[in-house]
Amino acid sequence: MRHLGLKVRMAVVGAILAAFYLVAVAAAMVTFGQGVLPVAIVGSVLLVGVQYKVGKWIALRSVGAEDLSEQRYPQVHRMVEEHSREMGIEKPDLKIARMGVPNAFAVGRKGAGVVVVSEELLGLLDRDELEGVLAHELAHIANRDVVTMQLGQGIASIVAIVAQYAVLLTGDSDLADFFLAIVVGNIVQFFVMLFVLAISRYREYVADADAKRAIGSGDPLARALEKIHEGNQRTRESARSSRRGRGRGRGDGGVDQQVSALCISSPDRGLLQRIVSTHPPMEKRIQRLRS
Repeated sequence: MRHLGLKVRMAVVGAILAAFYLVAVAAAMVTFGQGVLPVAIVGSVLLVGVQYKVGKWIALRSVGAEDLSEQRYPQVHRMVEEHSREMGIEKPDLKIARMGVPNAFAVGRKGAGVVVVSEELLGLLDRDELEGVLAHELAHIANRDVVTMQLGQGIASIVAIVAQYAVLLTGDSDLADFFLAIVVGNIVQFFVMLFVLAISRYREYVADADAKRAIGSGDPLARALEKIHEGNQRTRESARSSRRGRGRGRGDGGVDQQVSALCISSPDRGLLQRIVSTHPPMEKRIQRLRS
């Protein structure tokens, strides 16, 4: 069975997230009465839907993504069309952006996906390496990774909101309770997101494996990841040097942090950063691709 490990992990984490959600709904019913149940369910669906739509728009807008010309990049369009057909999905829209680093990311679902590649990536990779990266991003769309992650983030937001209201309603509703509610909400959301991020890291391994299967070898994608990682490292070092004496910038290499979570490569330096990272360590991904 393909991706048995992912399915088992999804079942476990899904059960945990469902438990968090049911506890949050039960707490809302205890606080506001049983009549709040339909409101809670409809509100949950709307919240996840809005986060999905807004998140997609923000991701594309934040990097200034524009349509990738088929006349200028016919080879890229042919590769995406071929692998989309093999993976059983509609060909996603292709866009290009100047991110400041070599990277790529996918947003959307099977019937309305978008793949964004950076100008830096197109100028850095060989044809077979670029094919590996594109296959990886298409695998994310085929596996519904973006939708699944958005659902997990929505549940985390719902639980956090309920926790905040619980603090406010059980306290004196003064300024101290207001700030306490914010702190408690953030802590609860962070705790729930740890489970979501664990699945996100494993999904990167699955997308790598699907790309390896699609192009017939893991070496091109492994080489691409090495080049991307080295390119990001150089960009970060250059950004740190340029920031000395004139304040901090907006993140690694100019890539927005929300977009960084979607990209094929994401910073993973310290222990804490690895725990809360959306991506597994690059060296482990490369090792698996070449094993």
